[in-house]
Amino acid sequence: MEHADVSMVRDGTILLGSGLLFVLLFRRLGLGATLGFLVAGALVGPQLLGLVGDAETKLGFAELGITLLLFIVGLELSPQRLWRLKEDIFGLGLIQVVACGAALAGILALAAHFSLAAALAVGMPLALSSTAQVLPMLQSSGRLRTPFGERAFSILLFQDLSIIPMITIIAAMSRNPADAAGPSGWVLGLYTVGAIVGLVAVGRFVLRPLFRLIGNLGEREMFVFAALFTVIAAAAVMEFLGLSTALGAFIAGVMLADSPYRHELEADVEPFRAILLGLFFLAVGMMLNLHAIAERPAFVVAMAVALIVAKGTIITLLGLAFRMGWRQALALGLLLSQGGEFGFVLLAQAQNAFLIAPEAASLFGAIITLSMATTPFLMMFTRRFREQPIAAQTDRDGPKADGANAIIVGYGRFGQTVGQMLMTQDIPVTLIDTDIEMIDIAAEFGSKVYYGDGTRLDLLRQAGAAEAELILFCMDGDQLMPDQLEAVHEAFPQATIYVRAYDRRALVKLKNGPARAVVREVLESAIRMARLAMDGLGIAPGDIDRAEQMYRARDKERLRIQIETGDLRVARAIVAEQHPWGGGARE
Repeated sequence: MEHADVSMVRDGTILLGSGLLFVLLFRRLGLGATLGFLVAGALVGPQLLGLVGDAETKLGFAELGITLLLFIVGLELSPQRLWRLKEDIFGLGLIQVVACGAALAGILALAAHFSLAAALAVGMPLALSSTAQVLPMLQSSGRLRTPFGERAFSILLFQDLSIIPMITIIAAMSRNPADAAGPSGWVLGLYTVGAIVGLVAVGRFVLRPLFRLIGNLGEREMFVFAALFTVIAAAAVMEFLGLSTALGAFIAGVMLADSPYRHELEADVEPFRAILLGLFFLAVGMMLNLHAIAERPAFVVAMAVALIVAKGTIITLLGLAFRMGWRQALALGLLLSQGGEFGFVLLAQAQNAFLIAPEAASLFGAIITLSMATTPFLMMFTRRFREQPIAAQTDRDGPKADGANAIIVGYGRFGQTVGQMLMTQDIPVTLIDTDIEMIDIAAEFGSKVYYGDGTRLDLLRQAGAAEAELILFCMDGDQLMPDQLEAVHEAFPQATIYVRAYDRRALVKLKNGPARAVVREVLESAIRMARLAMDGLGIAPGDIDRAEQMYRARDKERLRIQIETGDLRVARAIVAEQHPWGGGARE
């Protein structure tokens, strides 16, 4: 037992260390993290240095990363976004998967003399692109929320959804006697429908009240715990029924996509997804049969070229058919020309179904890996050719409306006024608060408020802060620290920051920070009441105006001195001159 523990710690150290080294190197070279993980796994695996073994066990554990990826994909499917992108998801996405799958299956049947079942079992996985590689590329280039990025996202989303019917098709073609002894296809279909209905019911009547309870308790750690339990429990239900665990995780995500807890869940699950998905690619790299690849290098290279050319050409033509400019259609074709992570999962399914030999699974795993390696180079080498000349460019690629142009943190009495005024100008707003009762009340009036701590960078990022033009902190109390504002500004430099200051003390603390403006909570309403009171006493309007101007000038001078010195007591002379009876430090 002790030896096993030592081995696990040693293997973990080697895998994480090699993954870190190669991902940093490949990121530096502009080649992406996915390829770095694959190369690191192949290097330390049993076929080269032999530093780490038991790749099958590690792959089985790391497949939880794929499950978490589909959970997050499900969380992205809010009904509004799904409806707006329906044409691209269920039109362009469906045609792409069918056309590319059929074309690649035909190439395998004709050129490689595969049987029809084997050609379909391999051609379908090759039609899928890499969500884990493409989305970070779109995000880093700032194009994820643009029309081009959303079209690419729509295709990737349909590809991720199509893994479920693909697994079903492979199971139906299976030559494995163990599969033949299992339930028939129509029974599996009934299981699937029943499981989906059951999971949706559990989500509405169990999960949402559970997360509401956790939100009321204010225990963030329990949110992480409950989120992971939700994903794993949904996957376990599907596994028990002999269905896809990924489908269970996806349904769990869809159940919570329109809940107030979506951004909090994404932020909590994301680190686990990233780690486990990295471990998945490391394990895939370890399992690559390099000897089989070395015996047929020409086949691997030729098939990788055929994959890239076929997918790139078909997707480019589809982009043109869906009214994209030729440059953007070509960019879309090149961006999605590689194989993807779900290809490894489906190849393993095909191998277990006795549709392809283990050597073929290794060869096509290498083909997918090689195709992934080409994508960054293709995008770099064709950039000048793909980019539209500035002089001829008339329609710029700007953000879509459902991206948050403004994020309001704190939707109490102050944040409600700010948000409602922005909405009158059709400014898209994302609202974040930690008060469950306030979230419920806002929902009754038609406002969508998400649960979460809006001072956390990971939650702001999930809420769309990378594309936001405004971030407005409207929380009650003295909650913000200068270092938190600095961190927000560094993480999202394109966003203009505004802050509600609870009192003079908070304003002095935050005034020299990166916020465009720090607004004192009660200043304007107090001045308004004073004006009304003087008017009620019959004081002339001109005298009221002069009183306000005098107060504002002295208050500004007093505030300047306090900010310079950091001491709220230094401007007592100004206070005494303004009103001899003195004044508090908190007004």
